Formats: sequence, C-alpha cells, structure tokens
Amino acid sequence: QLQLVESGGGLVQPGGSLRLSCAASGRTLSYYVVGWFRQAPGKEREGISCIMSSDDRTLYADSVKGRFTISRDNAKNTVYLQLNSLKPEDTGTYYCAASDWVEDGLGWREYERWGRGTQVTISS
Repeated sequence: QLQLVESGGGLVQPGGSLRLSCAASGRTLSYYVVGWFRQAPGKEREGISCIMSSDDRTLYADSVKGRFTISRDNAKNTVYLQLNSLKPEDTGTYYCAASDWVEDGLGWREYERWGRGTQVTISS
C-alpha cells in the first residue's frame, strides 16, 4: 500500500524559499499522478501543482505559477515542490497526494492517497 510522508516545511520570511518533499513507501511513486495541495485555516483545500505519471507533464495554479516548481526523483521515490518568492498568503498546511488517474489534476477529490501534511508559515 502506498504511503506518503511530507517534510520540509517551516517558518520563512517573505521572499524566501523552501523545498518540500513527498517521500513514498510501499509502491513506486512514478506510477502515480502526484499533486500538492495546501489549506489555510478557514479556507478550502487548494490544488497548487501536480505532475503526471505518463509523461511528467506539470500543472500549476495561477497563484503559484512562476514561483513553485514540482519535480520527481524516481531513484528516491520522492516528489519535490520548490517554493520560491514566498508570500504571506502562501501560509498553510501543504499536503501531497497520489492518484492512479486524474482528469483535472488540481482537484483534491480526484486523489485517494494522502500524506499528513507539513506546515509552511511565511512571516516577517
């Protein structure tokens, strides 16, 4: 059974960077579409990026396009999310999730397997 564990969150000043990791165990992560989502208190879960399984095609929400980059390291069975030029509104709990197949890619309901999340706080 596929299990996902996020890491790399923390407290960063505006304009700073973080790299989040989504490490998988139990199954080969390259066979899955992997998405990153975030949720701030009182707000809905937001899809921010995903990477496809077939061709590693990537998608980004407009709110993070040009600042965040998703990538895979198949040797480490891990997907990364590089966060640059961070803003206070990027604050939230970041989750990775995996799915056999998606239609939207950024819709959280399409994903069956979830990690527990890692907290990202952007504050001066």
